[in-house]
Amino acid sequence: MSKRIFAAIDDSSTSQKALDEAVRLAKALGAELCIATAIDEGPLMQHGMGIGTFVDIDKMKLEMRQASMALLEQAVASAAAAGCRAEHMLIEPDQRRIAEMIADAAGQWNADLVVVGTHGRRGFERMLVGSVAENLVRIATTSLMLVREK
Repeated sequence: MSKRIFAAIDDSSTSQKALDEAVRLAKALGAELCIATAIDEGPLMQHGMGIGTFVDIDKMKLEMRQASMALLEQAVASAAAAGCRAEHMLIEPDQRRIAEMIADAAGQWNADLVVVGTHGRRGFERMLVGSVAENLVRIATTSLMLVREK
């Protein structure tokens, strides 16, 4: 039985379903809940490819951090409205894959279950976009619950 549930979210509808499931489980099991999001600076890595001349990179990083904190605050408020107390964690960027950052953060929090959404992409679309959930399945040392949108 899970006692420490770690929900990794982003701003997608699939992620909202994963959060709803994590809240439901935490309430049912009397488990602690941590809601986390990772800042993905990957798109800003193109800075060295000339994009920096058109975009204020430091301003973009600040806006990403602010949006991530707002997402976490909204998620914690949503959990509270459902009768579940949750803490939150902002996972800082560190040049690794998002899945690695999530797995490490969940381990540091001593989670025994990680809940994430998955879009269920296949074929060429998955190859282009990648899959945080798929990478988590490969590297996680805790139990995982993947929540699909459909």
